[in-house]
Amino acid sequence: MLFWHAGASVAITRYAFRDERMDLRFLILGAVIADLVDSPIGFAFFSALGAVRLGLHSLSAAALVMVTVVWTTRRGRPRKRWMPVAIGMLLHLFLDAMWNQPETLWWPFLGFEFSQAAEPTVRLYIQGILSQWTLWVGEAVGLMYLAVLFVRGRLAEREQRREFLATGRIDVPIQQR
Repeated sequence: MLFWHAGASVAITRYAFRDERMDLRFLILGAVIADLVDSPIGFAFFSALGAVRLGLHSLSAAALVMVTVVWTTRRGRPRKRWMPVAIGMLLHLFLDAMWNQPETLWWPFLGFEFSQAAEPTVRLYIQGILSQWTLWVGEAVGLMYLAVLFVRGRLAEREQRREFLATGRIDVPIQQR
C-alpha cells in the first residue's frame, strides 16, 4: 500500500506539524520503506517466516532511526532533514494498525518471531490482500491526496518539480485552523 502510506503520512504530518518546509521526500521514504524492504524478504522466505511484516514494521526500527538521527545530527538543518524518516516510519505503523500484530510491533521484546499471517501460503496471502476493498479505498485516498498536492503545487511545471526534487518542499500553503 504505497499510495496510502505516502499520501496519508504527508497529510497527517503537514497538518499535525504545520511545517511547510519539511522535506517530504524523506517523510515519504520513511512511510514506505518498511513495505519496500520487508515485503520482498517476507515473500521470499514466507514458508520459513510465515509473515510479510518483519523487523521494519516494529517500534524498535523506528526508534533506532529516531535515536540515530538525534545522536548523529545537531539541531537545525541536518536533523530537520532526517527526522521525517522516523516520523514516516512511525506513521506507517499507525496506518498499518500494527497494534493488532504485537509480536511484530514489539519485536524483539516479545521474542524473535513475527506475527504470523492468517494465510498459509504466499499465493493465498496475495489473493487475500487483493480482495480487500478497504485496501483499494486507502490506495485511492492516498493517491487522490498526492494528486491534489501535485496539481496545487504545480509540479507539472518543470521549475516547481525541480524545486521539489531538490528540497522536498512543495509550494502549497497549509491552511490555518
